[in-house]
Amino acid sequence: MKKALSMLMATALTLSLAACGNSSGGGTDAKSDAAQNDTAQDGKTWVIASDTVFKPFEFTDASGNFVGIDVDIVAAIAADQGFDYEMKSLGWDAAIAACQAGQADGMIAGASITDERKASGWIFSDGYYQATQTLTVSADSDITGFADLAGKMVAVKTGTQGAAYAESLKDEYGFSITYFEDSPTMYQAVLGGQTVACFEDTPIMASSIKEGDLPLKILEDTANDGAPYGFAIFNEDNQELIDMFNAGLANIKENGQYDEIIAKYLG
Repeated sequence: MKKALSMLMATALTLSLAACGNSSGGGTDAKSDAAQNDTAQDGKTWVIASDTVFKPFEFTDASGNFVGIDVDIVAAIAADQGFDYEMKSLGWDAAIAACQAGQADGMIAGASITDERKASGWIFSDGYYQATQTLTVSADSDITGFADLAGKMVAVKTGTQGAAYAESLKDEYGFSITYFEDSPTMYQAVLGGQTVACFEDTPIMASSIKEGDLPLKILEDTANDGAPYGFAIFNEDNQELIDMFNAGLANIKENGQYDEIIAKYLG
């Protein structure tokens, strides 16, 4: 009886130790799997701020839907990476302020990746679109280049690469600058004669002229070297969002979704 009891206790102890060993190994694997799917499972909804009108990257269509290249890219990346998000159309300055105040986690608004922005606290993703900036005038304007701007007023959008480009040229060519908060108002300043020209991102301007049937023209040989657009955060605690954006961007470029999105809006 004692021998049988001893054998029974030994067997139970062996099974107990084996169970503990399996639990420990399973726990490590489970933790790894959970870490990979943490964003999808923890219920977090990332708040992503955007501009209001920066066609074709973000704008409201005839049906009242907020659409555009940036909107579709975020949707495709979120689906690829399995995270939830809420996009808020706030405007350029308001989007930056929301991110800096912690009211939004990230921003996508055709923001060019520059060293100046990085130095001031912007943390960028990989570039997702290469864009230049150019000079645009009314369709009947006799201005043909920068030299014709001397003594005149040109329009720019506050805080953009178009504004930076104009600021880099104004002293050399002798023109003045007036600032606007959004692109449509800036275009109207040119059309209404308050300014003789504006500096704008080339794809935005081309799309706006085509889709809005605007009597404006982009001047040849006025483009700068350009810079890529990037998704941005302003808080290192949100690095996970940048990492997911980069991984998802690589995937949608590889599987063709990215090209489909660009073709949808730019042809």
